[in-house]
Amino acid sequence: MSDHPPSAATLRRLERASGAIATRAVARMDDDLPWFRTLPADQRSWVGLVAQAGIASLVEWCRHPGRPPRLTGEVFGAAPRELVRVMPLKHTVDLVKLTAEVMDDHVESVAEPGDADALRVAVLQYSREVAFATAHVYASFAENRGAWDARLEALVVDALVRGERSEELPGRAAALGWAGTSPVTVLVGAAPDVGDAHAAVRRAARSQSCEVMVGVHADQLVVVLGGADDVGTAADRVAEEFGPGPVVLGPVVDRLSDAGGSAAAALAGWRAARAWPGAPRPVRADALLPERALDGDPLARAALTERVVRPLRGAGGGVLETVRAVLAGGGNLEASARALFVHPNTVRYRLKRATELTGQVATDPRGAWTLQVALVLADLDGGRSLWH
Repeated sequence: MSDHPPSAATLRRLERASGAIATRAVARMDDDLPWFRTLPADQRSWVGLVAQAGIASLVEWCRHPGRPPRLTGEVFGAAPRELVRVMPLKHTVDLVKLTAEVMDDHVESVAEPGDADALRVAVLQYSREVAFATAHVYASFAENRGAWDARLEALVVDALVRGERSEELPGRAAALGWAGTSPVTVLVGAAPDVGDAHAAVRRAARSQSCEVMVGVHADQLVVVLGGADDVGTAADRVAEEFGPGPVVLGPVVDRLSDAGGSAAAALAGWRAARAWPGAPRPVRADALLPERALDGDPLARAALTERVVRPLRGAGGGVLETVRAVLAGGGNLEASARALFVHPNTVRYRLKRATELTGQVATDPRGAWTLQVALVLADLDGGRSLWH
C-alpha cells in the first residue's frame, strides 16, 4: 500500500460502483477473451461474483492497510471449486489481470480529487496479491484433489478386489479420468519393498498408452489396465514394477464393470502360483487353472470341466480313451497305440483332435498336467463314467 491510502470518501464511491465495475469487467472478458465466450451462463456468473467480491475486498483492505488481506476466502469464496474445475490457472490469471485493468480505467471517475494516484497504486498492489492468491487456490485444490483421487482410486480397486458389481463403479472411475476404454485387465503381484509403486506403475502404463488404476492391499499390488493396444506387451512392461515373485494377469474383459472377474482370477492365480515355480512372469491366470483348482478355487474347477472335460467327453471316436492312455504312458505314442490296439497314426490323429477341442497338448508336460488334473477332479466329482 502507498504512504497515502485512498480516502474514506473514495472507498465509499468505489464500493457503490463495485457492481457496475464488475459488470464492465465481465463485458470486457466477453470482448477480449474468446474462450470466455464459450463458457455456460452459470460459469460466467461465477466469474462476475468473484470480480465483485474482489472489488469489495479491495475496499476492505484499503480501510485496514495494516491487516493482511484474506484473499482466498474473501475473493474466491464465491466459487473457488467451480473456477478451478472449469478453467485452467492461466485463464483465471487472465481474468484477474483484465479485472484490474477495468478497475484502473475507473480510477479517475471514482476517486475523490487528489486520490487518483493512491487508488491506482492500491489497485496495482491488490491485483498482485490476488494473482498470488489465485495460484494458492489452484495449488491447494490440486493438493486436495490429489488426496481425494488417491482415496477414490483405492475405493475402486478395493471394490474390484472384493468382487463388487456396483453400478457406481464406472462413474467413480470416470471421476478419476478413466475414459471407459477397452480392453481391461488386472495384474496382481507382490508390492515392491522400496520406491513409490504407484508412480512407477503409472509411468510404465503411460509408456504403453494405457489407462491405469493402482491399489496396494497388504503385500499385494493390484493394477487395473485399460485400453492397451497389445495387452501382453503392456503387461510385460508393467510387471517389471512389481516386487519379487509371480505376477498374474487376469482374463481380458470388455469393460471396467466386468473387471471384478479378472481381478478374482488374478488373485486366485497369485495365491496358487507358488505351485508352479517355473511360471513365466507375468503368467496368465488361465494358465494356472490346475493349481487354482487344487487350491480350492471353484471358478478354476468349473473352467477345467467346461474347457477340458466336457469337450473330451463329447468328442467320441476314442479321443478321451486315447488321452487317458497317453497320460498313463508318459506320452509314449507307440506304447499307447499298443495298449489301445490301434495304429500310432490313429493316436496322433485323436490327440490332434483333443488339442483342437481343449487347447492342451497331451505330450507337452504342462498340457499333460492340465489334462490330468482336470480329469482327476472330474472323477472325484463323480464323473467316473468318463473312463468308459
